[in-house]
Amino acid sequence: MKHLLPTEAWTWLQDQTAQRAAEGLEPPLFVDVRMEIESLYVGRPPGVVHIAWYEYPDLTADPQAFAAAVEAEAGDKGRPVLLICRSGKRTQDAGAALEAAGFAEVAHVVHGFEGDLDDRFKRSTLNGWRFDGLPWEQM
Repeated sequence: MKHLLPTEAWTWLQDQTAQRAAEGLEPPLFVDVRMEIESLYVGRPPGVVHIAWYEYPDLTADPQAFAAAVEAEAGDKGRPVLLICRSGKRTQDAGAALEAAGFAEVAHVVHGFEGDLDDRFKRSTLNGWRFDGLPWEQM
């Protein structure tokens, strides 16, 4: 699995999209693995597809079901997949599940969408997708 800082992930996504378009292929699949409520209310990158690693109230991951859902959305396991979550931790487990399921190219956003907690227990103040000023939207 590739570990990409947010700005690296954005560049990789843009480069892969252009390269794959030139080859007549679909762009990488960009997957938000957070719970739906996080994605909707906290914000998310544009164009991201929501497939939760786990969901409320169970808060228990099902790696096989997750991999199957990503495969259904991707169309095949050869399509590159970029994962994002809140802080970059869930994506490591989700990415490992995809690799175990046979996905060929998996990357995740280090520090995720909101980044690490600062000394006042706040996010988006040290690092992360939003902190780096990358495109995002909020419902």
